[in-house]
Amino acid sequence: MQLDIVPRFTLVMIAIFLAMIAFRPVVTPPPVQAQSANAHPFYIEPGYQMLRAPDGSRQVYGKVVIDLRNGKIWGFPTLADQPYPVDNLNKTPPTSHPFVLGNFAFADTEK
Repeated sequence: MQLDIVPRFTLVMIAIFLAMIAFRPVVTPPPVQAQSANAHPFYIEPGYQMLRAPDGSRQVYGKVVIDLRNGKIWGFPTLADQPYPVDNLNKTPPTSHPFVLGNFAFADTEK
């Protein structure tokens, strides 16, 4: 009779643990992670550089930013040798509008 109790107890414990594993997502569901790709996958070069437009129309200090989606290299003028736009004549914060410096042909790396 002792041999009959041990296997039944073991089977009952296995059934209980399997039920716990099966119903755990129902009792405490895992958190939802609605992550998407970066809105603007840019690489921002540290520091600031002297930026020269390819047509030679301007030469200013600024930040170099690379758009990782298409390989375009943008220059954001800062108007001074500082890492952010500065305009000492106005009290409102300046807005830096980019201009294209060049392109990286990322598609050529797949050849």
